[in-house]
Amino acid sequence: MLKFILSILGGLFSLVTLGVLVIVLGIGGVFWVYGRDLPSHESLAQYTPPTISRIYSAQGRIIDEFARERRLFVPAADIPDLVKEAFISAEDKNFYTHHGYDARGIMSAIYEAIKTRGKHVRGASTITQQVMKNFLLSGDRKIARKIKEIILATRIEQSLSKGKILELYLNEIFLGQNSYGVAAAAETYFNKSLSELSPHEAATLASFPKAPSAFHPVREKERLLKRRNYVLREMKENGYLTQAVYEKERAAPLKTVQNGDYESHKSDLPPRDYFTDEIRRELSHNFGEDEFFTGGMSVRATIDPEMQKDASEALRRQLERYDRGRGVWRGTGKKIPADKLKTEGEWREALANVDVPRDIHLVNQWRPAVVLELGKTDARIGIEGVDTTEKGHWIPAKDVQWARKRLENNKLGKKARVASDLLEVGDVILVRQMTSDKDGSFIRWSLRQVPEVEGAFMVMDVNTGRVLAMQGGFSYQTSVFNRATQAKRQPGSSFKPFVYASALDSGYTPATIVVDAPIEINTPQGMWRPKNASRKFYGPTPLRTGIVHSRNVMTIRLAEEVGMDVVASYAERFGVYDHMGRFLANALGSEETTLFKMVSAYAMFANGGERVEPTLVDRVQDRYGKTVYRHDPRTCENCDDPTIPRHSSPTIVSNRERVMDPVTAYQLTSMMQGVVQRGTASRAVHLPVPVAGKTGTTNDAKDVWFIGFTSNIVAGCYIGYDTPRPLGRGSSGGSTCGPVFQEFMTHAIKKYGGGKFKVPAQCQFIKIDRYSGARLSPDATGDNVVSECFREGEEPIFGITFDGGFAMGSNLPLFNEVESDARHVTTSTGKKATVGPKANFGTLSSGGLY
Repeated sequence: MLKFILSILGGLFSLVTLGVLVIVLGIGGVFWVYGRDLPSHESLAQYTPPTISRIYSAQGRIIDEFARERRLFVPAADIPDLVKEAFISAEDKNFYTHHGYDARGIMSAIYEAIKTRGKHVRGASTITQQVMKNFLLSGDRKIARKIKEIILATRIEQSLSKGKILELYLNEIFLGQNSYGVAAAAETYFNKSLSELSPHEAATLASFPKAPSAFHPVREKERLLKRRNYVLREMKENGYLTQAVYEKERAAPLKTVQNGDYESHKSDLPPRDYFTDEIRRELSHNFGEDEFFTGGMSVRATIDPEMQKDASEALRRQLERYDRGRGVWRGTGKKIPADKLKTEGEWREALANVDVPRDIHLVNQWRPAVVLELGKTDARIGIEGVDTTEKGHWIPAKDVQWARKRLENNKLGKKARVASDLLEVGDVILVRQMTSDKDGSFIRWSLRQVPEVEGAFMVMDVNTGRVLAMQGGFSYQTSVFNRATQAKRQPGSSFKPFVYASALDSGYTPATIVVDAPIEINTPQGMWRPKNASRKFYGPTPLRTGIVHSRNVMTIRLAEEVGMDVVASYAERFGVYDHMGRFLANALGSEETTLFKMVSAYAMFANGGERVEPTLVDRVQDRYGKTVYRHDPRTCENCDDPTIPRHSSPTIVSNRERVMDPVTAYQLTSMMQGVVQRGTASRAVHLPVPVAGKTGTTNDAKDVWFIGFTSNIVAGCYIGYDTPRPLGRGSSGGSTCGPVFQEFMTHAIKKYGGGKFKVPAQCQFIKIDRYSGARLSPDATGDNVVSECFREGEEPIFGITFDGGFAMGSNLPLFNEVESDARHVTTSTGKKATVGPKANFGTLSSGGLY
C-alpha cells in the first residue's frame, strides 16, 4: 500500500515537474520569440525629449514660446522628492524594489479580468513598463505588446538607474491640456514651478496619467478630487506623508487655472506678434523646423519691448486715421444668432468663440463686443471682459457719424446719423474706451474696425544691426503675413539715394549740376516720358536740390550718365536686391523689394558706410546652455581686465566690411537731411536731433514710404493695400508715412538720443549756393547757403552741367521753374520729337514720384 501511494505521489510529482517545465519552456519560448528584433533600449540613455523653445527679450523676460509638445525638461536631481513620491504612490509603489515588472500586480490584473469576464481590465504596468510603452512601443492593448514591454523593462533596469528611468517617465508622460512632463503640467494647472507645489497639487498631477481626458479639472472636478485623495492616501500609507499632513491636504479645495482659481502662465506672455513669429521663421530655416520646435532653445531676441509698443501704436494710429478718413464701415463681418443673446451667460460664451482680433492696443485695448439692442439713436452692447452695468454699455449716435455702410449692390449708403444706420442686433464689433486726455477718465465706448489698408514699420540700430522693433501689419491675429519681411513692393523714390550714391562715388559732388528737362525713351512697351511730381521741369539743378525735392527726370539722367550697371551693383552691394534689372525705370524704384532690406541698407548710410547684418536674435543657446549662435562677431580685447578705469570702456574691435566711402556716406546723409529740413518730408518730420531720410511714393500712390535715421537708429515705414491700388488723393510718403516716423521717433530719441552725424576726416567744406551750385565766399550767409563736404585733395570744378546723354531742351532758364509745355527734344535714337503737355508714363512703370 505504501509503495502504491509513493508511486502515485511520484507520478504526480513527475507530472507537476513536467508541467512546470513545459510551462517554463513555453513561457521561455514565448519570451524568446517576442524578444527578437525588439527596439534597442540603449538609445534611451542618450534620449533628449522634445522640449519648448523660448524667446526672451533683451531684458530676460519670456515673450513667446514654441513647441509641438509643451514640455519643460527637468533633470531627476531637480525634481522635488514630493513629486516623485506622488507619482510612485499613484502608479508603482514598488518602483524601487522590482526589476522592471510587478508579478503580483500582473496576476491581480489577470484575476480581476477573469472575474469580471473582461469588463474591467487594468494595465498593471510599472513605471518602467510605461517608459517602454511611451518610448519604444505602441499603446495598443494586446498581449504581444505587454510581453515585449516586460522584456524591454527587464533589460532597461539593467542598463539605467532608477533615477534615470524616473527622469524619463516624469518628463515624457502626457498629463492633459497639451502638457507633457510634470514641469509643464505644473505651469498649466497651477502656474507654479515644481518646487512650489504643495502635496495635494502634486497628488493632482499624479492623478492624470491614468486617463487625462477622464479627469478634466472643470468638467470632471469631483472625479478628479476623488482620484487626488486616493493618491494622497497612498502617499500616507507608503510613509511619504504624516497623518496630520494627509488630513490637511485632503481637506484642501481643488484649485486650478482651468477653473479660474489661478492666472494662466500665458497671462504673463504678451500676445504673439510679428517679431517673434519672424524669429520662428528665421530659426526654423537656419536650424530646421524640428530642431526649433523640439530642441528646447533659449533665444535672446533683440526686441526692445518699449520701442515695439511705440512702433505698433504709431503704425496703427496712421492706418486707422487713413481708414476712418475714407469713411466706409465694414465691421468684422461676424454675427451671433438672436437665440444666443437671451441671457448674459449665453452671449458671453458665444462671443468668446468668435474669431476676431484681441491683440490690438491703440490708446486703449480694443475689445470684442456684440450688439444687444438698437435704441432710437444709440446701440446697447455687451463687451467681452467688461462687467455689465445697471444702465448697460452704449454706442452713442455721434460715434457712428463718420461712416457710411456699404450696401448689397456694393454702393455706399448715406452717411450714418444714428447707430442703426450701421449696426444690427447680433453684430460682433470691436470697441475701445474713449478717455479724457487730461485725467484718463472714461468718456464713452467708441466703435472701431480693422483697417483695410495695411503697412509695416521697422526699427534698427545703425551700428549693430539689431532690430529693435518690427510691426508687420495692423494686427497679427487678423493677418500673420509680415509686410516688413514678406511683402515685396516698389520702393519708389526711397530708392533714389542708391542712384546718388553711385554718382557720388563716380566723381560727382553734391554741387554737380544735372539738367532737369523733358526726355522721352523708346521702350518695347512704348514711349516713356518720365515727369516730376509737380508736372514741371526746373532746368540745370545741383544734385543736392535734386534729391531734396525728389526730381525724377534728374534721377533718370543721372542713372543714364553713371550707367545702370553701376547703379544696380550698388543696390546689390547694399542688399536691396539680389539681382537688379538694368532698366532705367528701376532708378526710380520700380523694382520690388522689402522694407526689411531697405531699412538695413539705410543703416549703412547712417553709420558711415560700414556693412551691418540685420538680426532679430542676439544669441541662441541649446537645451544645455551652450551658445550655438551669436550675432555680434566683434571681439572685446580687454573685457576681462579688472584694471580698466571706471571712466573708460573696454576696447571693441570691429572687422566690419566697408561698402561705401565714408565721404560719400556723409555727403548722402547731409543731402538727405535736406529732405527733412526743406524737402518732401519737411511738413511731417520735426525732431530736436539731426535726422536724415527719404520719402517714396509710387505711381498713383499705390505704395508710400519713408525711411529716416538719426546717428543711432534707423526706422522705416511702408503703407499700401495688400492688393495694390491707389491710396487716393493727397497720399504720399511724406504725408502718410512721415507721421508714423515722427510719432515713433519722438519717443525713441528720449531713450536712444541722437547727435550730429560723424564727419569723416577726409572732408573739406566749401560754401555753395544750394539752388545754383555756385561757389560762395567762406563768410557767405543766408537760406541759400550750405556748407558742402568735398573730398580732401580734390579741387571741385564748378559750372559743368550733365544731361545723361539726353537733350537738354531749348532755352531752359537755369534756376526758374519751367512749365511742362510741348517742346522739341532729341530722343535716345537721335531723332527729334515733340513732347506734348499731356504726355503720360506709357505702359512702363516709372517707379517713384516723390
